[in-house]
This record gives sequence, C-alpha cells and structure tokens, in this order.
Amino acid sequence: MRLCMVGTGYVGLVSGACFAETGNDVVCADVDTAKIARLEKGELPLFEPGLDELCARNVSEGRLRFSSDVARSIAESEVVLVAVGTPPRSDGAADLQAVDRVAEVVARHAARPTVLVLKSTVPVGTNARVRRIVSGAAQPIHVVSNPEFLKEGNALDDFMKPDRIVLGCDPGDALARDTMSRLYHPVTLSAERIVWMDPESAELTKYVANTMLAMRISFMNEVAALCEKVGADVHLVRKGVGTDERIGSKFLYSGPGYGGSCFPKDVVALVHTAREHGVELELASATDRVNQRQKGTLARKLKHSHFAGDLRNKRIALWGLAFKPRTDDVRESPALTLIDALLGDGAEVRAHDPEAMANVAAIYGERVTLTEDAYAAADGADALVLVTEWRQYQNPDFARLLRTMRRPLVLDGRNIWSGYGLRAMGFTYDGIGARGS
Repeated sequence: MRLCMVGTGYVGLVSGACFAETGNDVVCADVDTAKIARLEKGELPLFEPGLDELCARNVSEGRLRFSSDVARSIAESEVVLVAVGTPPRSDGAADLQAVDRVAEVVARHAARPTVLVLKSTVPVGTNARVRRIVSGAAQPIHVVSNPEFLKEGNALDDFMKPDRIVLGCDPGDALARDTMSRLYHPVTLSAERIVWMDPESAELTKYVANTMLAMRISFMNEVAALCEKVGADVHLVRKGVGTDERIGSKFLYSGPGYGGSCFPKDVVALVHTAREHGVELELASATDRVNQRQKGTLARKLKHSHFAGDLRNKRIALWGLAFKPRTDDVRESPALTLIDALLGDGAEVRAHDPEAMANVAAIYGERVTLTEDAYAAADGADALVLVTEWRQYQNPDFARLLRTMRRPLVLDGRNIWSGYGLRAMGFTYDGIGARGS
C-alpha cells in the first residue's frame, strides 16, 4: 500500500520504517525542511537501536523516502498516518494544533478515498473532532484511532512483535477495517493481536495504560522512602510483591522518578480530561505529584545527607542523562532536575552518557562538563551519581573509581550496585530504598 506518515519524530520514523520493512511504499513527510534534508542524507534526528540500519535498507530498496511536500505526499497515498506532536499546554491538556492542521491538509488534498490514521497520543474526542474537519472533503475520509505503544530503546521489536494493536473506528466502516487489517497483517501472522473498539475507547486506552504503569513506579518510589525509614530493603519487598501473579514484576523498580515524552504528559492529560467531564482521578493526580517530588530525591540526598546542606564548589559526577537506557531522549529526564539543582547550589557538574550528551549540551552549554569517557567524569569528584542504568555502567572498575575520586561517595539512583559490597571496598554507598552492602 502507499502510505504517508506525517511527522518524522520518534513515532513517525519508527513506524514509517517498519511499515516499509513489511513491503509498503512509505513517504515520511514533515514541514521541517531541515529535518527532511538531514534524513535524505541518511542522518537520523534521534537514536533508537537498529533504526538507522532499518531506514538505510528500506531507502536503498526504494520502499522508504522523505519529503517536505506534505500536501503532495498525502495526495499520492491511500493511507495517511498522523504522528505529529501533541505537547501539553499550560493547563495540562494536549495541544492539538498540529493534528488539526494535518486533518485540514488531508481534507483539501486527498485524491482518492483515504484512511486517516491517528497515531499521535490524543485525548478522547479527537477522532470525532478530526471527522468534523474532514467532513467536507471531496473524497471520503475514513478516520481510525490507532495509538502507539512503542517503548524507546525497544521500539522496533515492539512494532514487529506487538502485545496488541488497538484500532478504534466505526464498526460499519468496511474500508477502514479491511485496510487496517491488511496493514498490520504482517505483524499478526503468529497470533491475532488486533483489538477492535470504538474510537473513544481507543483514545482512552493509551492514556490509561501509561498512567497505570506510571502509578506503579510512583507507588514503589513511595515504598522505597518508607523502606529507608523502617530499615527494610526495597529490593526484597519488590521480589516478595512481584512474585504474586496478580501483580507481576514489571514496573516495580524504585528510582529517581519517571521521565520521557509519554508518562509525564499522559498522566497530566488524563487528569485534565477527567476534570473536563466532572471526574476527579485522585490516584492519577497523586501519581504525578509523587513523581515530581521523587525527581528531586537525588539532589536532596546529596545536599542534606552527605554535604551538610552545602554543595558549593563540590564536583559531582553524573553517569546517565537520558531518561532511560538505549535512547538519547532527555525530555523530563530526572537527570535534568538534578543538574538544575546542583548548578543552583553552586556545584560543578561533570557528566557522561552514551547517547544523550549532545541533547544536554544544547540545554546547558558550557555550564555542564560533558566527557567522552565515563571515568573522566568521575575524576576528582566528590560524589558519583548513577542516574540512568546503561549497561556499560553496571559493572565498572570500582578500584579505579576509588583511586581517582576525591571523595568515595556513590549515590546509586537505580540500585544496581546495592549488592556489590561497595562499603567494604571503602565507598560511602547510598541507594533509593536499598540497604546496599
């Protein structure tokens, strides 16, 4: 099929490349001409493991191309997929301006009956809103809600081996149902994973899923704080709770709070949608409040537990800047909250990350020293803070750190070193609810 993916951000590029990989003719279109120029030269604006090779292969084989002519790309396509940004407004609601603009272009330029697929994360009622915008089009426009569930760092597998594919449309819309069934057929060969529903339910599903996962994280962070007060170990509590098959073990790890482009804004947007309809989602509201507090935990521990309230002229090394491993995304990253606090308190910040340093440099410039080598960041440091649990940080040369750090203080924001016997080596060790050894 001929597809147009409007938006060349994370969702658009991953989805476009994967649809091309399954045999479709895909054009990824964007009004950002500079981004399109980079993509045409083979330069990706983001890091996702395996995506550069996937794009290069499908471009070379003629199934994937890029264009800044959105109107023409839409006119040439049977299916138009919307993957534009829906950032939060000041009141927490999703900003739908970009979605509206795409719908207006589709209404004007669709040259044949077209299936318009909403992959952007949008609030309940957006499908109906878009249907109103395209209602006057010369060609029939069939609107489908298809929220994405791609995890950064594992997005290609998530697309090709999905847990489920949520599709919301009118049950009587045969063209839309047949088109979407065919589109996703290559990734549902081993099992039927399509969940059909009405558009409103599909739109709500994405927000509810992300909020429930965020809720588990925030709850375990609260439990970690309690563990520190009563002398328990959050690792052991997690294992004891996670082996209950009714609960399961995923998203039960304590840490410095969640970040990224989805959880923070989706939780707030769900709360806003509920309030618009007279419903107060108290657990979702608390999830966001707990996370905002948790993102300050590392700074509070450093300042008040280890430096008597004075971080002036202290050299603090950070390992990990992205909000999670295997991505360069620093949006809402706990590392940024920590950096802001440290700089505000007069500390010197040195940091390393395998992929995200360019994005951090764009924010802080020379205020943060970024090193190409992780050990260089820790050289002469008064403390080393692990913020993001990249694999290359999981078994470092602690003897080297002990020799080169000015003060052997380790703040383990992910509890990955809690069983390594660091105190016996001569370190001061602190985790998030984990006793350590």
